[in-house]
Amino acid sequence: MRSKYLILIPTYNEKKNINLILGKINKKFNQKHDILFIDDNSNDGTKEIINGINTKNISVINRKQKLGVGSAHKVGIIYGYKKKYDYIITMDCDGTHDPKYLKKMVELSKKCDLVITNRFRSKNSLKNWNFFRKFITTFRYKFIKFLLNIDLDSSGAFRCYNTKKINLTDILLSKNNSYSFFSESIILLSLKKYKISEIPVILPKRFSGSSKMKLTDLINGFFYTIFIFIKVKIFFY
Repeated sequence: MRSKYLILIPTYNEKKNINLILGKINKKFNQKHDILFIDDNSNDGTKEIINGINTKNISVINRKQKLGVGSAHKVGIIYGYKKKYDYIITMDCDGTHDPKYLKKMVELSKKCDLVITNRFRSKNSLKNWNFFRKFITTFRYKFIKFLLNIDLDSSGAFRCYNTKKINLTDILLSKNNSYSFFSESIILLSLKKYKISEIPVILPKRFSGSSKMKLTDLINGFFYTIFIFIKVKIFFY
């Protein structure tokens, strides 16, 4: 019998974190679940580790090049809908998304359409982050709130989609294939009047390695947010 829960984890050069995140998920989430890795042609041994895991509930989609984290999420979400999972959970592989929140996320998702995590509802939730990451994350949150009056932590990737309530086509309205996919999808789903709930989280530092986000991603994200604003004004107002 197929699990109701699919946990989607995109990877790119996360060799040291694969077994760590799997161990934490198995320890803290006792619901029967399947895990899907989407690997963007890692060159550090990540894909070899994933491909070598001989466990029935773990699958992988190996892509031939780095196509973007947003693109990876869309590929995984489409897979989840085709396989008829009831819930699709998306999370990072670096350890910043603690599996201890999974139980609460799936329970809440039964009462709404989408559950996301909020890094601004808990005091000192980003206390272990460096100043630059804190500034960028906070600025993006407030900028979107100012432009679109949407008070959601839209840029986070730690989510639980209720596939029985959200149309796949509405998720795919987000055309960005990079980090802006997260903000764009939340903005559009919010405007489509889906019920989106949040839970407060504390985000620790990553297990090991470094962030894949570059300065160009941040700059592109800023201008893409303005593009979303124009898009929303044309099509939703």
